[in-house]
Amino acid sequence: MNYEKKSTAPILKAFILVVFVAGAILLFRFTPLAEYLHPQAIKGFIANSGPLAPLVFILAYGVGICFFFPATLFTGVGALLFGTLWGFLYNITGAMIGASGGFIIGRYLGRDFAASLIGNRLSKYDKKIAENDFAVTLYLRLVFFPFTPMNFGMALTRVAFTQFFWGTFFGILAGGFVMTFFFATIGEVWSTGQWERLWGWKSLLSLVLFIGSFFIPKIVKHFKPEL
Repeated sequence: MNYEKKSTAPILKAFILVVFVAGAILLFRFTPLAEYLHPQAIKGFIANSGPLAPLVFILAYGVGICFFFPATLFTGVGALLFGTLWGFLYNITGAMIGASGGFIIGRYLGRDFAASLIGNRLSKYDKKIAENDFAVTLYLRLVFFPFTPMNFGMALTRVAFTQFFWGTFFGILAGGFVMTFFFATIGEVWSTGQWERLWGWKSLLSLVLFIGSFFIPKIVKHFKPEL
């Protein structure tokens, strides 16, 4: 009897994980709740939170990531609401909460089942990834691998949570700052109506950094971890 419980538990948890992921995607893509994904709706909700706005934003960012909301959406909202410096700090905090949450959910619900499917061939790669967990995580973040799918996907491997956490943290710093700086700068111009500032040094610098960030993956690919 105990053997049956042990053998069916991974399948049950994997089923729950599939239902969770599918439900999250369907719920906010094909129901009226999709309206709340609009940047203005999120911005208005957080802006009306008063002194708790930073905390509400960080929690919304973290939970949103776990429910497959686009990370860029929250990054833009954070930049528009809080500016470059605070927006960057809140964005990184929210992103790390979301990444950690997704990883923990995926690890608890899906790792056992994934491990049971891994044969000798895949086991070799699983072991290699675990041996280079920080480098692999950092590399995938720097090449802009889809944020939320990676959180759940890495959880199915033997990657240690601490290495995933720090690989993610250092991997999103540069891109997170550039995106926040860009959105915050454009937001300042838009809100003030001073369109001539588009040609100012700050706007041009943010644009150059924004465009330059798309070349990061090409540069990083030369330092791909050996697996």
